[in-house]
Amino acid sequence: MASKVVYSHRDPMLKKRDDFEDMLEERRTTSDLRYALKCYTPALYKGLTPCKSSELKNMVLQSDQLLYVINQLSKETGTSTDEIEAEASAILEEMAHRLQLSTVRFFAFALSKVFKTVFRSICVNEEGIQRLQQAIQEHPVVLLPSHRSYMDFLLMSYILYTYDLALPVIAAGMDFMGMKVVGEMLRMSGAFFIRRSFGGDKLYWAVFSEYVKIMLKNGYAPVEFFLEGTRSRTAKSLTPKLGLLNIVLDPFLKGEVFDVNLVPVSISYERILEETLYARELLGVPKPKESTSGLFKARKILSEDYGSIHVYFGQPVSARSLAEGRVNRSQFNLIPRHIPRKPAEEIQDFVNDSAYRLVRAQEENMVLKPWVLLASLLLQNQAAGSKQGMQLEELTDQAVWLRDLSRQFGAFLHWPDNIPPSKVVSCSLSLHQSLVRISEGRVQLTLEQAGGRADPGLPLPAVTPEEELLNRAVIVLSCASYRNQALHVFIRPALLASAVHAASVNRKQEIFNTFSFLRNMFSDEFILRPGAEVQDFEEACYLLVKSGALQINQQQVLVTDRGHRTLAFLTSILDPFVQGYQMVCRFLCEEAAEGLTEKLFVPAVRKFITKHLLSGRLKYAEVLSSDLQKNALAALLRLGAVQRLRGRGEQGALKVNTVMVNSLEDTLGGKLPTQKPVAARL
Repeated sequence: MASKVVYSHRDPMLKKRDDFEDMLEERRTTSDLRYALKCYTPALYKGLTPCKSSELKNMVLQSDQLLYVINQLSKETGTSTDEIEAEASAILEEMAHRLQLSTVRFFAFALSKVFKTVFRSICVNEEGIQRLQQAIQEHPVVLLPSHRSYMDFLLMSYILYTYDLALPVIAAGMDFMGMKVVGEMLRMSGAFFIRRSFGGDKLYWAVFSEYVKIMLKNGYAPVEFFLEGTRSRTAKSLTPKLGLLNIVLDPFLKGEVFDVNLVPVSISYERILEETLYARELLGVPKPKESTSGLFKARKILSEDYGSIHVYFGQPVSARSLAEGRVNRSQFNLIPRHIPRKPAEEIQDFVNDSAYRLVRAQEENMVLKPWVLLASLLLQNQAAGSKQGMQLEELTDQAVWLRDLSRQFGAFLHWPDNIPPSKVVSCSLSLHQSLVRISEGRVQLTLEQAGGRADPGLPLPAVTPEEELLNRAVIVLSCASYRNQALHVFIRPALLASAVHAASVNRKQEIFNTFSFLRNMFSDEFILRPGAEVQDFEEACYLLVKSGALQINQQQVLVTDRGHRTLAFLTSILDPFVQGYQMVCRFLCEEAAEGLTEKLFVPAVRKFITKHLLSGRLKYAEVLSSDLQKNALAALLRLGAVQRLRGRGEQGALKVNTVMVNSLEDTLGGKLPTQKPVAARL
């Protein structure tokens, strides 16, 4: 039996969450071969027998919806239906999984060896596994894991195999097809491959959507995909992509199944395998192409320690309960089900709102390790201009303060209370010694070593200021990716703290207006559900009053004596994003040439920001992140301060409204305009 890992339940928020079991403990004491060859008899939806992949393909190719689309395309293009059917068959052949238990057994054996070498523990909430087992037998199941690493989908299948649950079929990007042997092995372990974008390819969309829906409706296996669409390079949750969610909800909305169980899964890594790779990608270094040879080159990770993983299977969310009182499903009775049509606005809003709720459920069950808090404190210390770092004792004291604040805010924190804080901190620092070092009792980020050296006995080669900055930025962005894991806990209080800081008076309505402006500005950056401004404001008020930082009545918001420290920390959490958006605004007003395109935007703004960092006018190296720069542009496009020009080819030419962009930059800087931002009244 796996060992139980129990966390402190002093905070009432934590009582809602399950305990964890370390599933690797048994793997360390028993035969991996016996484990891989074990009797595997998962319970399936309504006791079905698994479907062969060839039968599944025939069901797709003979489905009413696909045949309807083929006939329509034949009429539109003049191509024979036989030719289009052959094309549909080829698409399906390229896409479809070929799940084979023998390949799954091979992965089970190999991954056991790898996981025991690389990770100290893989902790799973077994109560969540039991809920999932029940859900699979009752209704079609969709698994929705968070996505921070390539390891995620291998880990998911490994866990389900270990606990004798039905193996999922997994939506994977076509990138993995380039991995030849490995790509085919992934296909045989349940992956089906889809293009990153379909454009206006109606046939591809019809084949893909029908393939997913038939697997789902018939309950042959849980369907698994990543709501965020791609791995998050920053460890922040990404704005959900709605395509696949639309597809899996469609059978329920059309009454073809009674319900669909949506299961959010939160995967938390103590140390991310792709740590520096992500940082370099954000700085413009191209992503290495997925290849089998690249996989073998990555074997050096087997000599590293990546700490623990926590995997939390959330409560299954019923599509029926989500839709209750929100969606009138009778509209789907008006035309035959097999005729595809664009979802009505009501359906689009429902799917979008459901996606945000599901991503938020993932966030709330992410387990935060002590290093997340330490990284937050060290980054703030570094940004404040400290070159000597922090005294270890001071860092420990601040970490304990932040631990308690995080718990008050409802964080799911893995901080062992039976171990002295100094020991917790030193263990955490030693796991992340590639990013941080302790010298003469002081802790600092390894910024001056960031470039690395071939031989410790030789002097570092001369580097240009730009190269030195880039090397520093790799370390800063790597640390920021850990701090970002806690942003869902702090973002609403941080928006309120920044609004209080910017307000000229302590009137509640004015502070709410500023909160709404900031929330709207950063809604591409963080998971902030559309239309929930008042709810988020009230949550932020509740948390800051509960923690003793604010006193709030009907008209006023007052900062308490003890609240200044909390508000200073929270405004500092948001400050890199505020300054980053200001820099993008400044670039667009000062240096954006007439021919600026979306393709040229990131390299040009990176050059502009580099210049400001080297001159000392900007203190946050993380503003170099292409993710932040793209999110800032997305916000300006959404707010109408920048427009995409039509009819200028595929380059995506941009037109800048400099007056509006200037105004937004001033507002972000705390120079609030006399006309308050449009916001709902409290």
